[in-house]
Amino acid sequence: MMAPRIVECRSPNHDERSMPIDMLVLHYTGMKSAEEALARLCDPDAKVSAHYTIDRDGRVYRHVEEERRAWHAGVSYWAGERNVNGCSIGIELVNPGHEFGYELFPKPQIGALLDLAGDIVERHRIPAARVVGHSDVAPARKEDPGELFPWAHLAEFGVGLWPFAERMTPTVAQFLKVEHSPGEVCEKIVDEQGFLQGLRDFGYGVAPDVDVPFEKVVAAFQRHWRPAKVDGVLDEETAYRLGVLLDALS
Repeated sequence: MMAPRIVECRSPNHDERSMPIDMLVLHYTGMKSAEEALARLCDPDAKVSAHYTIDRDGRVYRHVEEERRAWHAGVSYWAGERNVNGCSIGIELVNPGHEFGYELFPKPQIGALLDLAGDIVERHRIPAARVVGHSDVAPARKEDPGELFPWAHLAEFGVGLWPFAERMTPTVAQFLKVEHSPGEVCEKIVDEQGFLQGLRDFGYGVAPDVDVPFEKVVAAFQRHWRPAKVDGVLDEETAYRLGVLLDALS
């Protein structure tokens, strides 16, 4: 990977960073055009920003120097940390998002992201499990970068985590239990409390630490790790994927 060429497009919306960088948070812009998104990220009245924006043609804009804190995550939480802006770098990807016609991320954009993010995680030694989406750190209010984002492809190039292979592991098994129905049919159901603890162990904010509905945090998890079906319903496949992720960290 190589460091991409950067177009300067400075935002006034930043302040002092008082924590080391150990997270990368990925977003989509969620606006009708790149021009609108860039204007908002650089508008002092908007009070939002990111370190970088990547356009659909692969052009990379820098808004805030990495040593400064950009205002991209908002009210958020990850692994006990509520000042996500303080310890992270934020990258926006131009995409209209769910409100304005969510669409696939084109190859030039993802190629530029691989170069930029690869350089960032290498320089700052960001762990794979701390490359996350906006919806991971703010599941009650955000959906980006969404279920069309190619997390598995990024992981192939060393950006982020995607460890899924085996269908069952010891950690997966702990989330499942056997229950006999009145008709003596034996079936697996998911242990919700065990799953919530697993989410907490991985980094997600769940009640009582964070005020977020159960189905919202499940949907956020699915949007990143099981994008083929995002319904907020805890099922065996969702439990399996959390178990694999926890095993990957152990």
